[in-house]
Amino acid sequence: MDIAASPPQADRRPGRIVDPDFPLDPVPPAYRQGRWQVAIVVAGFLFFTPTMVTAGQVAAPLGFGSFVLAAAAATAFLAVYITTLGWLSTRSGLSTVLLARATLGRLGGKWACLLLGGTQVVWYAITIGILGNLVAAAFGWSITWPVVVVGGIVMAVTAYYGFKGIEILSWISVPLMTVLCVWVLARAVGEAGGWPGLAGTGPSGEPVSMGAAISMMIGTFISGGTQMGNWTRFGRTAAGTAGLVAGAVVVVQFAMLFFGGVGAISYGIADFAELLLAMGLVAVALVLLVANLWTTNDNTAYAFGVAGAELFERNDKRPFVVGGVVLGIVLAISGIADSILDYLVVVGVMIPPLGGVMIGLYFTSVARLDPARAVADAPQIRLPGLLAYLLGVAAALAGALTDTGSPAIQGLVVALVAALVVGRLFPDVAAESSHTEQAGVDRWQP
Repeated sequence: MDIAASPPQADRRPGRIVDPDFPLDPVPPAYRQGRWQVAIVVAGFLFFTPTMVTAGQVAAPLGFGSFVLAAAAATAFLAVYITTLGWLSTRSGLSTVLLARATLGRLGGKWACLLLGGTQVVWYAITIGILGNLVAAAFGWSITWPVVVVGGIVMAVTAYYGFKGIEILSWISVPLMTVLCVWVLARAVGEAGGWPGLAGTGPSGEPVSMGAAISMMIGTFISGGTQMGNWTRFGRTAAGTAGLVAGAVVVVQFAMLFFGGVGAISYGIADFAELLLAMGLVAVALVLLVANLWTTNDNTAYAFGVAGAELFERNDKRPFVVGGVVLGIVLAISGIADSILDYLVVVGVMIPPLGGVMIGLYFTSVARLDPARAVADAPQIRLPGLLAYLLGVAAALAGALTDTGSPAIQGLVVALVAALVVGRLFPDVAAESSHTEQAGVDRWQP
């Protein structure tokens, strides 16, 4: 079947505002993108500077060997999780929040919009706060808010124009950031006395448990990773897109953690932007990190724009991009980046169970629905999804409060297993109705 043969359904709806990124509908076959277009957008999103900062904060307390193991565990977890969600979105053509509506019901979808959109607004604020600190430090300025305001507005431009705008910027930023990170890694290894000296580095500073470190490193990208379907839904084949996403997460996510951790161990500076300035790479730091932060933040703005469109059921993400950016700027000026560690704990508790429920209920019931009907006919609440989500949050919260294991992993696994079990035992009526056809899904994506 030629997936480009069918005209987009949304274009035939009279009187309806049509956003070319389809925030309220499955992406039609004619609007699917090539694999490299999707791959570069995914890679650009994964080049996330706060990931490096978080790795820098846990690397020294763990020591090099334990840090590498923790970073590998966090990366493996994210790769499996993000790839699975990406596969679901490519196959169905649905964004993450639309998948949430299909699996949790309309009210559950609204909660997903608030949770995922809200956390992305906070990440937007943290990222432009990092930009403000970087530029102010480079030029010796005592205030950062003008940079935060200007940077926050400029970084939203590509998100406002959608997938194609993000793609163009990613083709510029990803190669530049790769060169910068490899260069900094080589210098950091030399500073540590070569690989033998680096490998012999033991724990130092305030101790942190392995479980907490893994959760923090997962937490840096769990919100964004949960929303990977916003971009993979543009892929043409589910298997091909899933392979690209898995490879990108394994390579880029681990590299971000590794670069940030090694830099912190070698130079004693956790913040990657501050590290570049300390190394005397002021001009390089400004040009490349601004490009990197922009690539991350336009994806972030796009995500909360799509979430806002679903929350208010308006088929236009652009007003919500603007509103989220304004809120993000206000939060950045307030200094929200100073609370990043506490924020990561909250994110690790609340978001992974949501992804677990979406995966579990998709395979137990929603996969039999036509994607468009799954969204349009979703009940107000899917009780199996709500129960599974609450069990997952309880498991994650218990782990966080007792510092036992990795809360993010525990919450996701419990929610996933609960969704599979409860979804089989108590299938809801919507999933068993007469229009539940496997052919509906296959018409969109093999």
